[in-house]
Amino acid sequence: MAPHRLVAMRMFLDILLIITSLLLVLLVLLHRAKGGGLSSLFGGGVQSSLSGSTVVEKNLDRVTIFTGVIWVIAILGIGLEIKFA
Repeated sequence: MAPHRLVAMRMFLDILLIITSLLLVLLVLLHRAKGGGLSSLFGGGVQSSLSGSTVVEKNLDRVTIFTGVIWVIAILGIGLEIKFA
């Protein structure tokens, strides 16, 4: 590939990684505490729900998983680019 394409791809992957990292932090903080662990130290009560019970919680779970998958793809892309560059 041409050098300018490699630079553009690397810049795209770096920006994608930064955006998805910040988005993952925000999405994880938006989740309701499900009890136990460190979340109970910060005011999260014990709840009997194993997964999101409302539509909003289920959609938040889906968006978080999707963002996590994109984050992993960006990490793998950067790793492959470093290895084969």
